[in-house]
Amino acid sequence: MVKVVADRDVCISAGNCVMAASAVFDQDDDGIVVLLVDEVPEGEEDHVREAVRLCPSQALRMAD
Repeated sequence: MVKVVADRDVCISAGNCVMAASAVFDQDDDGIVVLLVDEVPEGEEDHVREAVRLCPSQALRMAD
């Protein structure tokens, strides 16, 4: 299964990740990315790839 990693120190609170994959990402009260899961659920891989691609601060990455 594929994992997703978020660098909260790099996140600029754009929210693109939540718009692309709300089953995987959320934002805390300050707007910083929060991972809802450690491993990307089946069927969400394309959404997570899109979130990684859209992240303006490159705070997200996928890992095997």
